[in-house]
Amino acid sequence: MKIKFILPLLLLCTASFAQNKMLTVEDAVMKQKNVLAPKKLGQLDWIPNSTLYYYIDTDSTDHRLMLGSPGTARKVLLKLSELRDALKTAGTPKPVVPDAFPKIRFTGPNTIAFTAEEFDFTYSLNDKKISFRESVKGMAHADTASGTGYVAYTLDNNLYVSKNDVPVTVTKDSDPNIVNGQSVHRDEFGITKGTFWSPSGKLLAFYRMDQRMVTDYPVMELGKQPAAVRMIKYPMAGGLSHEVTIGIYNTGTGNTVFLKTGEPKDQYLTNISWSPDEQKIYVVIVNREQNTATLKCYNASTGDFEKKLIEEYDEQYVHPEHPLVFVPGSPGLFIWRSERECPGNTYGRDALYLYRTDGTMVRQLTPTRDECPTCPAPVTLTNFYGFGSDGKTIYMQATTDGTDWHVYAMDINADPTKENFRKLTSGEGTHTAIFNSSCSHFIDNYSSTTVPRTVQLVSADGQNRETLLNAANPLKDYKACAIKLFTIKAADNQTPLWCRMIQPPGFNPAMKYPALVYVYNGPNVQLVTNSWLGGADMFLYYMAQQGYVVFTVDGRGSANRSLVFEQAIFRQLGTVEMQDQEKGVEYLKAQPYIDKKRMAVFGWSYGGFMTTSLMTRKPGLFKAGVAGGPVIDWSYYEIMYTERYMDTPKTNKEGFDTANLLNHVDKLQGKLLLIHGTSDDVVVWQHSLLYLKTAVEKGAQPDYFVYPGHLHNVYGKDRVHLMQKIADYIKVNTK
Repeated sequence: MKIKFILPLLLLCTASFAQNKMLTVEDAVMKQKNVLAPKKLGQLDWIPNSTLYYYIDTDSTDHRLMLGSPGTARKVLLKLSELRDALKTAGTPKPVVPDAFPKIRFTGPNTIAFTAEEFDFTYSLNDKKISFRESVKGMAHADTASGTGYVAYTLDNNLYVSKNDVPVTVTKDSDPNIVNGQSVHRDEFGITKGTFWSPSGKLLAFYRMDQRMVTDYPVMELGKQPAAVRMIKYPMAGGLSHEVTIGIYNTGTGNTVFLKTGEPKDQYLTNISWSPDEQKIYVVIVNREQNTATLKCYNASTGDFEKKLIEEYDEQYVHPEHPLVFVPGSPGLFIWRSERECPGNTYGRDALYLYRTDGTMVRQLTPTRDECPTCPAPVTLTNFYGFGSDGKTIYMQATTDGTDWHVYAMDINADPTKENFRKLTSGEGTHTAIFNSSCSHFIDNYSSTTVPRTVQLVSADGQNRETLLNAANPLKDYKACAIKLFTIKAADNQTPLWCRMIQPPGFNPAMKYPALVYVYNGPNVQLVTNSWLGGADMFLYYMAQQGYVVFTVDGRGSANRSLVFEQAIFRQLGTVEMQDQEKGVEYLKAQPYIDKKRMAVFGWSYGGFMTTSLMTRKPGLFKAGVAGGPVIDWSYYEIMYTERYMDTPKTNKEGFDTANLLNHVDKLQGKLLLIHGTSDDVVVWQHSLLYLKTAVEKGAQPDYFVYPGHLHNVYGKDRVHLMQKIADYIKVNTK
């Protein structure tokens, strides 16, 4: 076993005798993002096209908008009281008196814009003048074109473009099942928006999604009398999917053309990007089977298909999530990001490649080889930040071990040697960068299990550093829990898996402690990181204070390791993950301080699926479990996610049957509490209801609780009730 850190938070506190306070569930829920979170610099960002940064200082009762630049003292730009005074003179139909700074953006060096109530404001920092306009009622998904003044937005599923408050209707679909200008494919493939401005801001690409063929699914609205039904479109695995097209609107002519993306109509159109000259538009098309991703080029004026640049095939699945990025000043070159397996990347680590626009690869950029004496340690890319002003230096975030994330730079014209692939951040932990427009500087925001939060201003060569914030330990007055990060071997006895253990205050290895395993272990999620609290939720820290050894292992299938690591779960969701979770339990049981008869497991969503799987497919492994929002039968889950990892119920009947927890209800041992939101539109309520129905038929006795009106997660004050229920259930059933 490899132990990386044994880090008692106790060591962070200078007066250990003052550490007497205990968290409550309400503290853990309601204070974890404010009072008990490490201090941060609110809204920290760069003013566009400058080396000036800004943030909101909340240390005083009168919050302040601060301005700074490398090597200069920070100054106050605007006080909240001054903004309130300006709002009084704005002449709005009703008073606008914000309690804190609204979310601002700089529209020029001395001008900020923000929205408050239903008004859009512009404020001049020079002459202190403020103006406003009323927001369009019902507008959503606003997307501003830089430098042109055009704003794209949606209203009742149609798309509009406005300039100087003069709206133009782009689409006129009257059927509510046709949606324009919004995210498609249920936000898979990295899709987060539905509009894409060209570099000049004169052309607008947008998604059009036809859902008429998708099955209507009823969601209960229990807050009405009598109860009502809200119908949503929910494409379940193996069923009919929606059909997506891409339109291009010309602000000069008012005309729209659609890309001729062809058949089949249920293919996935992802990762849209423009050529620098706006003559072409690029789309990554993924087939319904999700084993082929093709980068295609289209004529932006006619919509005609022009050529195929890259095609990636994987017999299991592909998962493109990032559009291509052109090299500045070199319109014939672009950066391609991929997890593909290839001779220089045998594990399928997330990596960058340099390509020509004729489809030929120039070189692999980021190092991924395990055996290369002249190369740096192989990395898995976690974020691509962009290019420096020289047009050849790229900046990125990557990890070599899965738990520490750093910022790196390299020259795209050179091979990824140790000299060329340069780490710019120092100190163990999770580093996240915000670069200015020219990438001459970046703001490094990082934490670790011993560093609550540090914010530094760093030059792009990594040489000059200026500390903006060293946050104090927000838990210094509370009883401290030790956090350990370490690795164990997976069930294949080869693959290292990262684990996190939170030990109770005053931990004594000669004593016996109950254990709580917190689980997710699904794709696209990583729980164990070298960040504050090891990446754990404050509730888990609370449970450690209550005397539990709290344990998590990121088994095969979880994120930020490699495609091979993730694809171990293909067509058999739950099976490999359970094997790795069982290895974690074996590790716990081998520790003399663990009470083997008092072990519980808890998870939500995919973690709810895993919890229910462990309680029924591995009966007796845990004494108690809590499964929130659990997937029970994957044939009832959405097409895009399910078919990527499981194929369809027809083509993988054995895999679906094995993973179907309705087939294992009668094996339940111990106490299991299932929890669901009645309005859940992600993992629909029907999952856990079917489990209850089968339990009645089989004579099983799970416990059950619902949160009326809540979606996939329970938020607000009701979350205190939820977490108290979970804590109480675990405590009562692990006595």
